[in-house]
Amino acid sequence: MALVIDIADAVVAELREGTFSQSFTPLRRVSPQYDIAELAVLRVTVVPASMAISSDSRMASRHDVQIDVGIQKKLGRSLDDDIAPLCNLVDEIGEFLKRRRLSQMPQVLFLSLTNDPIYAVEHLVDNGVFTSVLRITYRALR
Repeated sequence: MALVIDIADAVVAELREGTFSQSFTPLRRVSPQYDIAELAVLRVTVVPASMAISSDSRMASRHDVQIDVGIQKKLGRSLDDDIAPLCNLVDEIGEFLKRRRLSQMPQVLFLSLTNDPIYAVEHLVDNGVFTSVLRITYRALR
């Protein structure tokens, strides 16, 4: 299968093994779009985002693969009270994946992690939905 999909699947497998303050079932999807009704349940979606290939040597190339982990949930009436536990979950997921070897792909190295947006204000205002995205970069040599 494609390297980006293999790495995304390995991230899903790692998340399934983790222990977090809120329960969820991580899924790899092509697109992280859900109907508002589907977001009544916490959704953690792993999406292949990009890949950059550069030369490492005459025989190998570096593949820097970015994987997005989206955390989404429809909130109740008290946005301020509902956001804090979800931001904590985003931090937990980031800490869990940071510098972690993927058990299904131990040859892949963790490079970096960013959280942008921390939460999408437009999703909160327009739909009352919390959306946060962790972008993780991994490196594979091929």
